[in-house]
Amino acid sequence: MILSKIINEKRKEIDALRAKMPLAELKELASKNYVKSSFKRNIGRAHHINLVAELKKASPQKGIIRGDFNPLKIALTYQANGASAISVITDERFFEGNIKIIKELKDRVTLPILRKDFIIDEYQIYESLYWGADAILLIAQILTEDELVNFYKIAKDLGMDVLVETHSEEDIAKVLKSGASIIGINNRDLTTFKIDLSTTQRLIRLIPESKIRLSESGIKTYEDVMFLKSLGINAVLIGEAFMESDDIAAKMREIMKY
Repeated sequence: MILSKIINEKRKEIDALRAKMPLAELKELASKNYVKSSFKRNIGRAHHINLVAELKKASPQKGIIRGDFNPLKIALTYQANGASAISVITDERFFEGNIKIIKELKDRVTLPILRKDFIIDEYQIYESLYWGADAILLIAQILTEDELVNFYKIAKDLGMDVLVETHSEEDIAKVLKSGASIIGINNRDLTTFKIDLSTTQRLIRLIPESKIRLSESGIKTYEDVMFLKSLGINAVLIGEAFMESDDIAAKMREIMKY
C-alpha cells in the first residue's frame, strides 16, 4: 500500500534530519522567523471561490507530471492570475518536491504558502516555520486524535494556519474535535489514489458552515468548480490540471473564469 510506504519513508527521513539537527536546535533557529499568516483570510473570502494553486512536479502514480518545473516562474504565474494562495508539495522521495522551494518563493511571491507533506512529527512543524511556510497540511487519516490536536496547537502557537484534510466521516469527527477552522475534503483516496468528486458532496454536510471548507484533488474544469461552489465549498486546491498544461495562465482562466 503506497500510503504506508510513504509514511515509513517519512519516518526514516525525520530520523536522518534529527541526527543532523536536533529538535532543540531547530526550534531555536525557527523561533527567529515571525509568521503572521494571511492564508486563512485569503482562502476564506466570501461570495467567491478561492483558489489554492499547487506546485507539483511528480506523483507516485503518474511519475513526472511537469518536466519544465520552474517553481518561481509557476508561482508568479499563479499570483498574476488570481490565486489566493500557493501550495508546495515538499515530499522528495515520491513527489520530487523540496522544502527549500518555500524559501525561494517567499523572497519573491506575496501570496501565503502552504506546505503540503505527510506531517507525522512535530519536527516537521518547526521545519516548516524555519523555511517560511505560512500554513501546513495535517492529514487526519495518518494522525491520531491526540496528535492532530497537539500538532494543530503547535502550528497555531507559532503563527501558522493549518489546513486539516479529511476523506471520511471518521476523519471529520476527529477533526471537529481538534477545533480546526480550515477543513479540506480530499477527493483522492490515499490508500488507492482513486479520485471521486462525490466525496466532497457526501462529506460537506458534516462540516459546519462556520468553517472554511476546501475541496482538493480531481478538479479539472469550470463545471467542477461550479459544482463544488453549489455545495458550499469556499476554496479549491488545484495542481495537476495546471501542471499538465502548456499554458498555465490560460488554464487558470479556463477553470476559474477570473
